[in-house]
Amino acid sequence: MDHVLDNPLFNALASGNKHFANGTDDVKYFPKEVSPFAGTKDLSTTSIAALYDMLPAERAVVFITAKELEIPKQWELIHQSKVYQMMGNEVPVPTVDHEAITPLSINDVAQMLTLTKLTNPGPFEKRTIEFGNYAGIFSGDKLVAMAGHRLHIDDYIEISAVCTDPDHLGKGYARALLLYQIKKIRALGKTPFLHVRTDNTRAIEVYKNLGFTVRQQLNVRVLLKK
Repeated sequence: MDHVLDNPLFNALASGNKHFANGTDDVKYFPKEVSPFAGTKDLSTTSIAALYDMLPAERAVVFITAKELEIPKQWELIHQSKVYQMMGNEVPVPTVDHEAITPLSINDVAQMLTLTKLTNPGPFEKRTIEFGNYAGIFSGDKLVAMAGHRLHIDDYIEISAVCTDPDHLGKGYARALLLYQIKKIRALGKTPFLHVRTDNTRAIEVYKNLGFTVRQQLNVRVLLKK
């Protein structure tokens, strides 16, 4: 039997993120303003074709799967890559949080969009903050680092949008924010995990040094409805 993290997007939309779900029982996708993610229960060509029929023209969607996908011909494949799925259940967490960490709100979205555009940690839209528990570090009035939650899948919560302004690297901000998020997730009785591009060696090193372990490599496919 497949693990829920092998098909994380569909299983998030069917469980902890179901309040965002558009589609049917077997084919689901997030609102564009929240996330480009989509998934299907069986990842078959039939269900991926069904998703195509649900979406408006020029809508792009992202699949993240353990299984290799056979893409129906009506879709345009515009990007493919690999990510590591890493687990943080063994990361030791201090009792005291970094003093500069500040919870983020809708008033900070403009700065969050600017920071993610600069650092490219993954998809981030105007309503991505609604996944919850975003926190950041400011230098004066400028947001220079942040992280938050994204996929909620049964007993697992994903840490996402971990990013630091290039002018503020090497200050331990990513580490502090990761530990802050892990602490919050464990307080909910859940297990933290994350996804990172396989070519993002700096981030992978940070995660491994904290105690994250690689569970598996997943396939990322970005599809466009032509």
